[in-house]
Amino acid sequence: MSRRTAITMLVVIAVLAVGLFYLRSLARRIFVENRPKGEQEAHAQLSAAALQSPTGSSQTVVLYFPSYTKGTLVGEARQIAWASNDTDRIRQVILGLIEGSRKGASRVIAPSSNIRAVFLARDGTACIDLSSEALTDFESGIESESLAIYSIVNSVAANVPTVKKVKILIQGQEVDTLDVHADLTGFFVPDAARISGNP
Repeated sequence: MSRRTAITMLVVIAVLAVGLFYLRSLARRIFVENRPKGEQEAHAQLSAAALQSPTGSSQTVVLYFPSYTKGTLVGEARQIAWASNDTDRIRQVILGLIEGSRKGASRVIAPSSNIRAVFLARDGTACIDLSSEALTDFESGIESESLAIYSIVNSVAANVPTVKKVKILIQGQEVDTLDVHADLTGFFVPDAARISGNP
């Protein structure tokens, strides 16, 4: 192989490598970077639809969303076609939180989140297993993270009286903290003192 041929081949390989890198970068921009927004919209629509049980009667539930400026939880009444069993009702409450406030309150669970599983033990312990995207839409800090946790705990306990305490798992695992500050290793009981005002 002549030197000229070798140089030509190296140039062709370099051009191909640059072209492949560009195409990969372009594909990533199109399919990955634009994906979260579409996923969020799809999840929000699915969550809203899933709130309506085909066999349930209409029930007024109260969902608690964080007010980071007040440092409290604010109740928001909502009509839901209530499911027939408590496990599905817990799921409906979490779906309502995923859907988000309809009155401009802060979001606590990202709309791209999934509820991986819900378990309710005989002693009233509810285990809620969320996907890793779940607890990302809150302000960092111990107070904000605590409000995010109690948004879930108080919402579930207020609407499903058999729930006495809540355990939050992420991707099926116990995690140490929410975002460095709030401890997630224990069980949480509802805390009415964190609620301000009536829905």
